[in-house]
Amino acid sequence: MHLRVVGNGLPVQIELSAGEVNDAPMAELLLADLPAGAHVLADKGYDADWIRDLIEDQDCTPHIPPRRHRYDGITYSKKRYKQRNLIERCFNKLKQFRHIAMRFDRNPLNYLAMIKLASTRLWLRVYESAA
Repeated sequence: MHLRVVGNGLPVQIELSAGEVNDAPMAELLLADLPAGAHVLADKGYDADWIRDLIEDQDCTPHIPPRRHRYDGITYSKKRYKQRNLIERCFNKLKQFRHIAMRFDRNPLNYLAMIKLASTRLWLRVYESAA
């Protein structure tokens, strides 16, 4: 499961891949149509030059820590990167739904539908408490 999350920690895009697939191939889908001036926070799995170029071509700023083997002096804001916990907390909120955590559905489309339903519930909680 790959998520694109907005600043308040709620999912706006969900993609599925096979369990043994690297994170980087899903980056092209997740990083399409970014709002100008956005700060993109991602983990080391998304550390690739083509991903950084994809982000910068959309006038956005990547905050991706470099992998251990990279020595070319890539810089990122550690202060801003600490906000990535919103992404991890979104995953944890989704996994509170037992159907998603245990993956009862073996069909990927059914599983994706359950993730979208759970995401909708997360969004509704925000608007429900705001009223």
